[in-house]
Amino acid sequence: MKTIPPAARAYIGCALLAAGACVLPALRPGAPWGTIALLAALYALCELPARCPLLGRALGGSVLGTGSFFPVLLAAALLLPPAAAALTAVPGSLLARVEEPPAAPRRAWRAAATTLAVWAAAHAAAALGGPAALGHGRDAPDLPYALLPACAAALALCLVLTALDGGIRATVDGLPPRAAWRGLLGRALAPYLVHGLAGLMMGVLWRGSHGPVAGLFVLLPMYISCWVFAQYHRERAAHQTTIRALVQAVDIKDRYTRGHSERVGHASVLIARELGMPEDRLDVVRFAGILHDVGKLGVPTRVLRKDGPLTPEERRVIELHPEYGHEIVRGIGFLGEARDAILHHHERMDGSGYPYGLRGERIPEFARMVAVADAFDAMTSNRSYSRARPVPVAVAELERCAGTHFDPRMVDALVRALDRHGWRPAVTADESAAPSGGNAALSGGTVTPSDGTATQSGGTAPQPGGGVPKAREASAPSPPRPSSSTPPPSPSPSSSAPSGERA
Repeated sequence: MKTIPPAARAYIGCALLAAGACVLPALRPGAPWGTIALLAALYALCELPARCPLLGRALGGSVLGTGSFFPVLLAAALLLPPAAAALTAVPGSLLARVEEPPAAPRRAWRAAATTLAVWAAAHAAAALGGPAALGHGRDAPDLPYALLPACAAALALCLVLTALDGGIRATVDGLPPRAAWRGLLGRALAPYLVHGLAGLMMGVLWRGSHGPVAGLFVLLPMYISCWVFAQYHRERAAHQTTIRALVQAVDIKDRYTRGHSERVGHASVLIARELGMPEDRLDVVRFAGILHDVGKLGVPTRVLRKDGPLTPEERRVIELHPEYGHEIVRGIGFLGEARDAILHHHERMDGSGYPYGLRGERIPEFARMVAVADAFDAMTSNRSYSRARPVPVAVAELERCAGTHFDPRMVDALVRALDRHGWRPAVTADESAAPSGGNAALSGGTVTPSDGTATQSGGTAPQPGGGVPKAREASAPSPPRPSSSTPPPSPSPSSSAPSGERA
């Protein structure tokens, strides 16, 4: 159980006191208790699926995960005085799901923060004449002016919640203020404004001639829309978790390539963007780059970490990693074209690659992108046993091998992207193990190693201008490869890797 620091407890206590002061005027006689009770019940009902196992299974959890269904609260800010509007937030906030213990302080904090935010939103709406702008009965609402108080209420709600959330992050996690608040407002502003418009529609219908029943009709489509949106984000988060787990497993097994997968994913996206690829395919390109070496999970660790030259048998084993990777991700539907890139990223344009000796345009487009990104990071990376090449030297080698090993269009796209964005140096290997004369991240745009870019001790280190460095070669030549893209029963290993990797 995570303990709450004293500073955070004091912060929560102050927020509770302030929230109590805000709702106190609503407890006096004459408050619109009917409207307060109905809106409070609606808000609590919207938060209920997160707490009810049966509803949670049916609806996939709460509508907004750990968030709140703000249209009801913003409608309350437009319909009620500030103290009464703030009171509507209390029951639902106390019912909201808590992800981690301790539950009581977290629920208390959520109730206090939401109450303060709704109180501020109601004041902002009242200052701009929000209740009058909604109209009443047969009196038409003052549109489009009513948009102004609604947006002001949504903005006030967003500002107060993000300010309070940043404060609790700073006190609980000990973050500096700038880091605690960074990015909170930018991510939250657009959703809050959309909820503000939904709250305005609900308030207008509530005040109309048909009364509260008409206002409730806004909730159902909005609630379903929020549920679908939340489902998308939950699925996306699950995808990211799956990718992260696979990459972490590879990094643990092959410690010399730590960080290589992420950099290959980044370089692959740079190439795709330069080629004008649609945004909806960029995620798949990134997944292809990040997971291109996932098949190393099927390669014995002793082969991946071997210090000396590989034997012909060991090379044949390590050259199976594209097929292992394809088998590992075969059932992951969201990867799409990335699966073909994982299988074919060691194919060459002249047909001398592996596992199936595909040639030219028969190699999948994503595989051609990943091959260039993989080779570039391989050459511009430092390891404990080899020295990184400067970016210009690596680019020259890619250009020299364009048309034979690599697709010239992908190489040109990477060169243009590097000219535009540059390449940030990084170090992934243990610097203490670096050989004398082998700097870690060299100045001038060098990065850390990839999967075996150069030979290890007993092999030949890459020499500037000497071509794309080859991995240790097997003594036996490769058997002929089929021309068909249909995978044969067993792969035909290549004698060397195009990017200077072991495989």
